[in-house]
Amino acid sequence: MPKPFYMDRELSWMNFNIRVLEEAEDPSVPLFEQLSFSAIYQSNLDEFVQVRLGAMLDRAVRDPKAKDSRSGMNPKEHAKEILHAIGFMLPRKDRAYHDTMSRLKEHGIEHVTFSDATPEERSFLEQYFKREVKPLLSPIIVDKNHPFPFLRNKKLYVVVQLAAKSGVQLGLIPAYSTSGRVVRLGKSGRFTLLEDIILHFAPQTFKNYKVLDSAILRVTRSGVIEYDSSAADEGTDFCATMEKLIAQRRKREVVRLQMNSSLAPEAMEVLLKKLGLKRRQLFFEETPLDLSFVYKIAEYNDDPALHYPPHKPQNRSDISARRSMMSQIAERDILLLYPYESVTPFLRLLDEASIDPDVASIKITLYRVASNSRVVEALCQAAENGKDVLVLVELRARFDEENNIGWAKRLQDAGCTVIYGPHNMKVHSKLLLISRRTEDGVQNIVQVGTGNYNEKTNRIYTDLCLMTANTEIAEDARHVFDALSTDSLVEETKQLMVAPLCMRSKILELLDEEIAHARRGEPAFFSCKCNSISDRGIMNKLAEASQAGVQIEMVVRGICCLKPGVPGFTDNIHIVSIVGRYLEHSRIYIFGTPERRRVYISSADLMTRNTKHRVEVSAPLLDPALMEQASDIVALCLADNVKARIGEPDGTFLHCDPVQGEGAVDAQEMQYRIAEKKAKSRKKK
Repeated sequence: MPKPFYMDRELSWMNFNIRVLEEAEDPSVPLFEQLSFSAIYQSNLDEFVQVRLGAMLDRAVRDPKAKDSRSGMNPKEHAKEILHAIGFMLPRKDRAYHDTMSRLKEHGIEHVTFSDATPEERSFLEQYFKREVKPLLSPIIVDKNHPFPFLRNKKLYVVVQLAAKSGVQLGLIPAYSTSGRVVRLGKSGRFTLLEDIILHFAPQTFKNYKVLDSAILRVTRSGVIEYDSSAADEGTDFCATMEKLIAQRRKREVVRLQMNSSLAPEAMEVLLKKLGLKRRQLFFEETPLDLSFVYKIAEYNDDPALHYPPHKPQNRSDISARRSMMSQIAERDILLLYPYESVTPFLRLLDEASIDPDVASIKITLYRVASNSRVVEALCQAAENGKDVLVLVELRARFDEENNIGWAKRLQDAGCTVIYGPHNMKVHSKLLLISRRTEDGVQNIVQVGTGNYNEKTNRIYTDLCLMTANTEIAEDARHVFDALSTDSLVEETKQLMVAPLCMRSKILELLDEEIAHARRGEPAFFSCKCNSISDRGIMNKLAEASQAGVQIEMVVRGICCLKPGVPGFTDNIHIVSIVGRYLEHSRIYIFGTPERRRVYISSADLMTRNTKHRVEVSAPLLDPALMEQASDIVALCLADNVKARIGEPDGTFLHCDPVQGEGAVDAQEMQYRIAEKKAKSRKKK
């Protein structure tokens, strides 16, 4: 039986996405940023449908009687609940988009359909269709000689119902193009979309038929692919195996159909049958079915009031630009906080290591990297300079597989040793080990991060980067890379916590210590900041700690399967979620009161997939100043009274009543101001 303090994982995620949508509805958020949050809401939902709904429908076929441990539902019941929740939120999403667009009209930004266009604009669109669009269209009629075509995942199509002597006849036109989707009407901010144009002129595309009805549609296919090492041919390179699996994903079954309007009932039945869908998998939406275009129209008006004020990552003036990073790290541990502080010191470290003649080896784990990755280029340069460069590239990073395969080949061509880690287990850790020869022996520099080695996301995700020369941490890091290179797992460490074998047990042990303090009547404390929590063992331990009197304060951005404040179970647990300008991504775990505090930063969330099924690394902050800095980050988030959502005993999160003026605490804005102030004060010194 599910515990009374458990929240269903999928519905908890849906609640998180509602918090994203709240930003699209918030009048204090600049208008173009509101549009961005509408697009993020949709993008999040797309991935959720591909991955979670896709997996749920797979389980409904494979193991229909299985019960979810947190909700008690079987897969079919679970899928129905998810689909209902998606449909329930559609009117709110549509309303948020239209409200924002109506206010943008005052600034000259307007989405125009053909019926809304002026006579001059209609004339332009007619010519545009004839010259630029129609010659590139590939319409198809569905009949006995023309089977229903394969619809690409998340691409737009115009579907038409054609007059037929008997039965229903459909036609389809792909409504996507490499030349661009947004069609600007003159020099103003008025625009239309390619699918709108094709929809209007569809009758001209099917000249020999009478078009009875038409609509825009978009399908979402399951994104679930599962690598089974036993299925790979002996001697087959893992890259080749993953390329085959990615090709399979493109052809997976459709799990959702979005349409902007309905066809006649009999035509809808034919369409659903062709796609193999139930009616509950069909959703009618009043906004464009793909909102990714909003980033393009943000270029049409540069009024600063329509955007967030610019935030420039601050250069750490206590880090000398004239001295080598390795020498500075040898003197003291350095903790960087993105995006408030610049990633430059870390990139300098890699660049220095790639050309330093005394550096013998560089070892790193890569999960997701930028499209033009300076990290990868530094590693390639190091290999070309004769360094021993070992790179673990995680090819199973969902939806980044193709990108990572390309980088793996680039790294191999440069002379790096590329490995892929243990089979059937993702490597999600963010770990770097640089080994350098010195007169006193080998000097090791270790970097542990909470986020990916990705210069793009470093500017929009909040993350931490620890750089240290601590010998015990370096020894642990070496053991991690030795294990990854020999298809084994780390079983024992001195400083690092390493999943799957020596992280979860250590967390439970540290929580047990706090429980023991509380039972002796002493102050006891646990606090953390993470993306998600769903690990039942850890949630049970937190409930036990709460009942023993341990004070527990948590910042959980996304999935939160632990309900706070449930009488008799989680009374002493307080949970806050923050969704704002930046995506909260850093993981910080704090055990104990200030006088005996232990603080870790980590790549891992408190989810079963992280604690049991992935290779993850958590690093202790041993410098008291850094411990204080990380603790202050969590405390600031907990004090937020502008963007905070407060966890309720029913598993929902309610937006706090935003405070304005002098007493307002916007954690993200204040963190930037703190970084800015520190940079300025250091420069004065």
